[in-house]
Amino acid sequence: MARLPYLEADQVAPEYRDMLKRNTNLHKLLVNSPDMARAFNGVGGYIRFKSKLDPRLRELAILQVGWMEKSEYEFTHHVKIGKEFGVTDEDIAGLIAETAGKPSKLEPLAKAILKGAREMVRQLAMSDATFADIKQHLSDEHMVDLVLTIAFYCGVVRVLATMKIDNEPYYKEVLQQYPIPGVN
Repeated sequence: MARLPYLEADQVAPEYRDMLKRNTNLHKLLVNSPDMARAFNGVGGYIRFKSKLDPRLRELAILQVGWMEKSEYEFTHHVKIGKEFGVTDEDIAGLIAETAGKPSKLEPLAKAILKGAREMVRQLAMSDATFADIKQHLSDEHMVDLVLTIAFYCGVVRVLATMKIDNEPYYKEVLQQYPIPGVN
């Protein structure tokens, strides 16, 4: 159960109701601080709709964070979002295999991005070798977007966990296909 209330549109000042158009528990809780919610939505919106980073690779990086942190909410939401941006079931199976140190059929750049996300989750930063490996394929702009995307979602999973935000049933369905080890 969430630590703060989920607000509905009629409980929020009219100028902030647009932030509830996604109608997720995360957004309903964040509007308890509407200006912070707007700032949060600004970064999230940029990542999803304005970044020039390949959207499939972006979603794989986000999924890696969610998987590593055992964030049911983040992982399941981004499985559904990722599929809208070209992530396949084979990609997700590859992510799970790579995380377990097993081979996958993912292309080298996707493998390197997943490794970079794992390093940022586990060791705070990407190693020089991983950064250099990814940098061979991405521009400086893409590198900044990738690192900030991973860092942002490292923060998002901590917000979800600390606020104990409940996952919506529609997203829980993802766990039937992709159960997260250690998560009920």
